Amino acid sequence: MPTFGNTDGPMEHSILWDRAQCSGLSAPICWLMGISHKFLDSSAATKGMKNIKCKKWVENCRRADLEDKTADQLNKHYRLCAQHFETSMICRSSPYRTVLRENAVPTIFDLTSHLNNPHSRHRKRIKELSEEEINTMKQRKLDEATEQEQGNLVTNESDIQVLEEEGEKDLISPLTQEEKENRDYLRSLFEILILMGKQNIPLNGHTMEVPEGVFTPDNFQALLEYRINAGDEVLRRRFEMTAVNLEYCSKVQQKQMLEICESCIREEMLREIRDSNFFSIVTDDVIVIADVEHLPVFVRFLDESNNLREEFVGFLPYEPDAEILTVKFHTIITEKWGLNMEYCRGQAYVVSSGFASKMKIVATRLLEKYPQAIYTLCSSCALNMWLAKSVPVTGVSVALGLIEDVCLYFNRSPQLIAELENAISILFQSNEEKAKELKEVCHTEWISRHDTFEIMVDLMQALVLCLDGINNGTTFRWNTYMASQAFILSNGLTDFDFIVTIVVLKNALSFTRAFGKNLQGLTSDVFIAASSLTAVLHSLNEVMENIEVYHEFWFEEATNLATKLDIQIKLPGRFRRSQHGNLEPEIVSENYYKEALSIPTVEHIIQELKDIFSEQHLKALKCLSLVPSVMGQLKFSTTEEHHTEMYKCDLPNPDILSAELHCWRIKWKHRGKDVELPATIYEALHLPDIKFFPNVYVLLKVLCILPIIKVENEKYETGRKRMKAYLKDTSSEERSSNLALLNINYDIKHDLDLMVDTYIKLYADKVELQDVLPSCNSEVIEDVS
Repeated sequence: MPTFGNTDGPMEHSILWDRAQCSGLSAPICWLMGISHKFLDSSAATKGMKNIKCKKWVENCRRADLEDKTADQLNKHYRLCAQHFETSMICRSSPYRTVLRENAVPTIFDLTSHLNNPHSRHRKRIKELSEEEINTMKQRKLDEATEQEQGNLVTNESDIQVLEEEGEKDLISPLTQEEKENRDYLRSLFEILILMGKQNIPLNGHTMEVPEGVFTPDNFQALLEYRINAGDEVLRRRFEMTAVNLEYCSKVQQKQMLEICESCIREEMLREIRDSNFFSIVTDDVIVIADVEHLPVFVRFLDESNNLREEFVGFLPYEPDAEILTVKFHTIITEKWGLNMEYCRGQAYVVSSGFASKMKIVATRLLEKYPQAIYTLCSSCALNMWLAKSVPVTGVSVALGLIEDVCLYFNRSPQLIAELENAISILFQSNEEKAKELKEVCHTEWISRHDTFEIMVDLMQALVLCLDGINNGTTFRWNTYMASQAFILSNGLTDFDFIVTIVVLKNALSFTRAFGKNLQGLTSDVFIAASSLTAVLHSLNEVMENIEVYHEFWFEEATNLATKLDIQIKLPGRFRRSQHGNLEPEIVSENYYKEALSIPTVEHIIQELKDIFSEQHLKALKCLSLVPSVMGQLKFSTTEEHHTEMYKCDLPNPDILSAELHCWRIKWKHRGKDVELPATIYEALHLPDIKFFPNVYVLLKVLCILPIIKVENEKYETGRKRMKAYLKDTSSEERSSNLALLNINYDIKHDLDLMVDTYIKLYADKVELQDVLPSCNSEVIEDVS
């Protein structure tokens, strides 16, 4: 009989078993595992759902003797084999893990005549077993328990496994000495690979070309030899008779083992995600790994302690064709990673302009298939930077790249920051307050702020002065590389095309600056922002209607800044070159930039705001009025029920939602004077009595995982920072998607035995071959022969 979700532990496997009906099955099939429906909520409604599912399983199994058993008793003492489930009910997410789908119900039994009769499906019409039959079954169970206690192995012609009352135990014959040594050997190899991943050690130790005929061990083999010298007897016995110019472990085997390491560690995270049900998908900008473009993928979810976490789960190979990318994206998430997109409640894509349009197509296709997977902004990216990154204007992409290069350059050393501060002091001698403010900004990640372009315009003169000083310095304080980089950056900053681009971005995005800042603020600020979108769009539409006037002011500001820097006002070089000398004289810089920059930028901002803040998204944000602090600001006169309609299917008991919301408001309206209103979703989810409001509890959990909601605790958002650190420390040629996952998620527990078992299961032939001869390259084999 089924296990229906034991709430005693964080994870409970549903190992389904019925010995009487499975006697003809082979052992490998009979211990397929599936995750049971986990009922963390102790509410009456949840218990009711639990009992209903128990009754349905018992009914389908036609076991009248178990109808009086409670769900906990069934969960603890009875199992049912996976052969009783339709294939569509079983989700195989990896080579070593098989799970049941959420709505799985056993339907395949030998009693097909009863299943075909619709009247026999009702519990009251199930055939009752006689007392003699029941006693016989009980006696058989007692006999089996006695045999198990004595350690007797009970097997039949099909090698049926024996199941003890505490759970399933695979009765495997003892390993031979050869098998044990082989497992220890593989375990040592996996330990080395995990160490290399966590310490970010590339597999290949030499980027230079090795002379022909010279054998040079890679980093993996070097560590393997080190372990042998340090006393690893298993490895010593394996390779003591092997020539020193042999490759101990081939690149193919390393890749196979790395893939298993990656899958096992990812599975630990995915198991928690599946338990939490609801999740959101977030991707970062495209990166290059071994000359192939990849999308980093993160998943947001609430863990069992109701902490909002954002974990890195892997890289997705990028496809230029948006439709192909959509299919591959969906396939990897659902089939390879085993996540049910029906539970996806949000999607966000932080990408640059070259990829933004394609990722918007991906979002649209997923929305068509999963309407509740709302397309949102990601809290890790300021709205203005997100809008600027997606502007489909080449000059904007170039400007953003240059700004990032300048920031990275000055963050190389404290001496460079000190040099920039000295330039600020010289230029702002008459305004010490402004100078102090800009110096403080230089020590922050100012390229990720809401006012990045305002800061860039203010720093322009100081940046150019500082870079020219480094390049033209006669004191030889800076090496040739630093001086040459300063020269390149100075030339980029003193291009009029760059000047006018950042000035236009500064002014066009000034209308969304306060709006975007609120979206990354307190919960009450996010709620207010959802209500102020109409005003923001109204202002931008007014700008668009009077773009000639606005652009005239913007262009004048750009020319004044260019004059201060002694920059020639001219059309961009790429435009002049494209005309092949046929440039029409009536084309002036102001008109060109109005048509090529200002109009497309404002139009894009308006359209992106409409797309990212859809009607569904705004309804979701207005549900933030469930947070008590927002209720208090609204004088407890809120109407959440209208906005929660989109999440009705997620609620455990939607019929009582109205009454429950009323009780929730009354609870906080008439609270004690010393009771503070919870200010965030996180605080509300951790209230001691939150589960007495099951519908509110689920609504808050769904809202919390939306990508636009800020992660309260920084320690649960380290995946993105670790990924950036990995990319910074590793060249594109040395990067490995497998090792990256190990490095970024170095604190995730790993099961070496599971990795060894999986490798033996998938590559049994390879393991047998290793017992005969270690891996070697073809040249060495020829020499030996």
